[in-house]
Amino acid sequence: MEPNGTDLIRLEGVTKVFYTDEVETHALSGIHLEIHKGEYISIAGPSGCGKSTLLSIMGLLDTPTEGKYWLNGTPVEDLDLADRSRIRNREVGFIFQSFNLIGDLNVFENVELPLTYRGMPSGERKERVQKALERVGMSHRVKHYPSQLSGGQQQRVAVARALVGEPAVLLADEPTGNLDSKNGTAVMDLLRELHRAGATIVMVTHDPRFARYAQRTVTLFDGRIVNESFEQLEMGEQPSAIEGA
Repeated sequence: MEPNGTDLIRLEGVTKVFYTDEVETHALSGIHLEIHKGEYISIAGPSGCGKSTLLSIMGLLDTPTEGKYWLNGTPVEDLDLADRSRIRNREVGFIFQSFNLIGDLNVFENVELPLTYRGMPSGERKERVQKALERVGMSHRVKHYPSQLSGGQQQRVAVARALVGEPAVLLADEPTGNLDSKNGTAVMDLLRELHRAGATIVMVTHDPRFARYAQRTVTLFDGRIVNESFEQLEMGEQPSAIEGA
C-alpha cells in the first residue's frame, strides 16, 4: 500500500538481519509502522529489542534487509549512499545520547555544520543558526566550546543542530541517557515545546517516565512491535519519579 498524504514515515514488513561469523541476528522482524506529520512517537522496550536499529533505518543510517520504507512519500530503502546522505541531511535531524558535538568547534560552528554540507550561503547559515540557538535558550553561548558546557547545555546545542536544517522529522536516541534527572526533564520539556510548535518527533527511550511525554508509545520486544498505546502528559504535569524505578 502506498503512503497517503499525512504519512511522514511508513514502514512495511521491515526486517533487519545482521550476519557475523555464520550467525544470523534478527534485529527487526516484519515491522509495520506509520508516523504522521506532527506526531510525537516514543519507541520503548528492553535493551537489545531493536529500538536503535529501527531508528537508524528511519534516519537512513542503515538499510533494511527486507521491506519497504517511504520517507515523506519517497521510497528510500534502495537508495545509494550519496542519495541517502543527501536526503538525510535535508529531511532528518538527529539527537544522540552522547550529544556528538565536535570538541574543536564552538557552539555556533557545531550547529552550523549540517548547513555547511549543503553549501548554503554564509548569511543564511548565520540567520538559521541564531534562530535555532534562540529556540533552545543557548544563543548566549555561541562562542563556548562543548567542554565549557554542562551536559544539559550540550544536549540543548545538539537539539539546535538537529533543528537548524528544518528537517521533516527529529529522531532522538535516548536523549536523556547521559543527563541527571533535572536536566533530563528540562530536555524533555524542550522536546515537548518543539512538538507543540509543529515538529514531528520519534524518540527511543528505555525510561517509561519519559515515554509518557509522547502521544503514542510503540513497544518492541525481540525485534517485533508487541504493543501500541496512547498516553501523554498534560502540559505542566511531571512524570512520577517512582515509575520505572
